[in-house]
Amino acid sequence: MNNEPSDATKPVAWGHPAILLATCFWIGRLRPAPGTWGSAAALPFIAALSLAEVPFFIEVQLWLTLCCIGVPICTIASKQLGGQKDPSSIILDEFAAMPLVLLVVPAQQRTWLIMLLAFLLFRLFDITKPPPCQQLENLPNGAGIMADDLAAAGLAAGTLFVITTLMHAYY
Repeated sequence: MNNEPSDATKPVAWGHPAILLATCFWIGRLRPAPGTWGSAAALPFIAALSLAEVPFFIEVQLWLTLCCIGVPICTIASKQLGGQKDPSSIILDEFAAMPLVLLVVPAQQRTWLIMLLAFLLFRLFDITKPPPCQQLENLPNGAGIMADDLAAAGLAAGTLFVITTLMHAYY
């Protein structure tokens, strides 16, 4: 007979490296709305890269690398958190996807208002999960955790692009 507790009843090892990274150093434990906290946590990094005028291709490479390594990190963390499909405390997906929304806006045009709009659009699409976001959640493990947020970022980026293009056309 196995006397080991099941994954669901094991105490969570919050210091585990994958959990530490997937929760963005425990920001994911904040309530309410941990995903919103994760998205907001990315904003200072976006602002810093924008102010530093990091070349576009390096910025894209940085965020895409984070998204790619996020898949195995989220896979391991979700297993450590009891095998839940997408634990709410895992917010690396929001942290990594949020900056992708702003890639459609040149760094020198990323004002606080544009960043707020990008944030609100991303949260709208991430929370409402229009197609294909909801379907992508069904991918296995960390791929499903990350993919729905990347799709939400794509939808938000497209919307932000249209809005900023119209703003520049009329102002």
